[in-house]
Amino acid sequence: MAKKKEDVVIINPIKINTALIRIVGVSPLIVHKWSEKAVKMMEETQQGAGKTKAKEARDPFSEFYNAIYWVKGQPLSETEASFDKAFENGALTGFPLCAIKQCANSAAYRRGWVKNQMQLRGAYFLRGIDDPDMGTIREKPEFRRDMVRIGMGTADVRYRPYYPEWSMQFYLDYDASDSTSTWSLENIINCIEAGGQFVGIGEWRPEKDGDYGRFRIDRNELTLLPEGCRTLDELAGLIK
Repeated sequence: MAKKKEDVVIINPIKINTALIRIVGVSPLIVHKWSEKAVKMMEETQQGAGKTKAKEARDPFSEFYNAIYWVKGQPLSETEASFDKAFENGALTGFPLCAIKQCANSAAYRRGWVKNQMQLRGAYFLRGIDDPDMGTIREKPEFRRDMVRIGMGTADVRYRPYYPEWSMQFYLDYDASDSTSTWSLENIINCIEAGGQFVGIGEWRPEKDGDYGRFRIDRNELTLLPEGCRTLDELAGLIK
């Protein structure tokens, strides 16, 4: 009896390419990073400490300052003068890229493009230009005051960074080894754009009954880096 020929499996090398992405806000962005002071107070409460401490007077500008995701040039002094001077000297802020990916994956799932969000989590990765975890925002945030509900009918005031107009840049790494793959660059970009339109990022986004934090992809500034090139600095070196 002739021996059955075994199937041969050929696995081609993966090819990770990088694109430089710029998203542009179509509605204002409200940001609220947890400050170190707030985290410490929560830890003390959970550990049974600090219950007898007198309540400190609130400093609205300090709360606004500490709710910012600083990327570069953070002023050491929490004053308006130092804040303004820092941006005159090129300070940069940002927003966590994990939120961009989460809103893209959520939109893809809700629109029926994937059976579960796990299908997209390993299909692409986002990296910051100035900070690995942050998309860079070059616009200067403004001071915003809002009344919010914190449960059981209780209201409170929040002082937060606000970007009336904003844009953000970051790198997108994806597998370009199979042009027929479901997760081509175009499909990934469409998922990110759907996330920007229907889910959003930040406070009061569409996912949380608001209309803030919506964005689109600026396709005129979509840059595909040469194969093997992963950053703008590497690209500048190739051009030289």
